[in-house]
Amino acid sequence: MEDRIWLIFGFLGHNQFVQLIVHTLLAAFLAVFVAKLATRKLTIVPGGCQNVMEAVVSGILYIGKDVASEKVARKYLTLAGSLAIFIFFGNLLEIIPGFEPPTGNVNLTLTLALIVFIYYHYEGIKAQGLGHYIAHFAGPVKWLSPLMFPVEVLSHFSRIISLSFRLFGNIKGDDLFLLVLLMLAPWVFPLAGFALMTFSAVLQAFVFMVLTYVYLYGAITGSEEAL
Repeated sequence: MEDRIWLIFGFLGHNQFVQLIVHTLLAAFLAVFVAKLATRKLTIVPGGCQNVMEAVVSGILYIGKDVASEKVARKYLTLAGSLAIFIFFGNLLEIIPGFEPPTGNVNLTLTLALIVFIYYHYEGIKAQGLGHYIAHFAGPVKWLSPLMFPVEVLSHFSRIISLSFRLFGNIKGDDLFLLVLLMLAPWVFPLAGFALMTFSAVLQAFVFMVLTYVYLYGAITGSEEAL
């Protein structure tokens, strides 16, 4: 992160890790606050924040059923939904002057990617057993297994890079794009930039959530077609 004197939390110093922690906690607080607001007074006919959040959860379940299955979508809704909502609020901070998007820091995106990576392997081993889970890395043809095994291992580790750098690169790029617009024409062009970045905030949260479902489904079923 750049040292920016206009940061709301600039009084805490311009150390990138301090700013990352503060803005990560802020994104988490916003996610929890909205969840509490939506469930504070549940009604049969939803309205306001409850209506919005029910639509979000229904959308996540629908997408999960589409890319995996209904059972997988419901079982891992907590993980996939929490990641999507947290990432959305983290992304959204980039359009608010004085705040830094924590998802524009590779340390956070790498942490999120590692959470998904470790968890889907854990679920795959639990569902198939350690021996069977490792065996599927060798592929269906036994004589090709010495070649397929290292390729499959590298392919799984590449997912960490794919998840973390896709999110980091897009948000960091949007952040720098907005800075350029603010310097060139602070009262004209940024409006279009804000609209584009809002769309990007939703899109990147959506992509991360979908890939989480895909990797989990592939791990517990042993289906490489899900990749």
